[in-house]
Amino acid sequence: MSRWLPLAVLAAGFAAFFALGLHHYLTFETLAVHRAELLAWVAARPIVAPLAYIAAYIAVVAFSLPGATVLTVTGGFLFGIFAGSCYAVLGATIGAVLLFVAARTALGGILRAKAGGAIKRMEEGFRADAFSYLLVLRLVPLFPFFLVNLVPAFLGVDLGVFASATFLGIIPGALVYASVGDGLGTVFDAGRTPDLGILFTPRILLPIIGLALLALAPVVYKHWRHKP
Repeated sequence: MSRWLPLAVLAAGFAAFFALGLHHYLTFETLAVHRAELLAWVAARPIVAPLAYIAAYIAVVAFSLPGATVLTVTGGFLFGIFAGSCYAVLGATIGAVLLFVAARTALGGILRAKAGGAIKRMEEGFRADAFSYLLVLRLVPLFPFFLVNLVPAFLGVDLGVFASATFLGIIPGALVYASVGDGLGTVFDAGRTPDLGILFTPRILLPIIGLALLALAPVVYKHWRHKP
């Protein structure tokens, strides 16, 4: 039973988030209404405020709650581009590691045992180049963030590899969304909402794709070298 406890806690937290209606508060509309109070609270608590923000981000990612992008933009609004993106990356990485460990503890061994040879072969291939694959999946959001936290846990990826690839891979996206948040006051004053599709514009997405291709270079070279 102790093996299932971490996953049970995360599932209960996910359910409680919606049962208590907290999802109604993690929106740009709420931020626009309370922005003056939040900015004053952050200015008056230079140590507590960043810690509270990081803790909130850890909870959102660990419990797989919606709103991580809103939180990243909010971080840029409250703390500036550099500090906001640093706090977001730190919180997201810790939250992802917690979910990874909980999933691996509860389900990883069971799924590998039941799946047999297919997942064993998949596991061997993934683990051989896990850092490169994970870095690409973090740089280019092809799959939901929570899914990329879970699958490596089921495939037995090393915790250090998972954490480092997650940390490095989410930095570009965090910087982009924190920069959106840094100009959020002007957006609110104009009565508009921030454009979260900015990450998928060519001038932003193409350099990130370039980084992803660079991350895949070791994998391509390894396969080419061993090709008969």
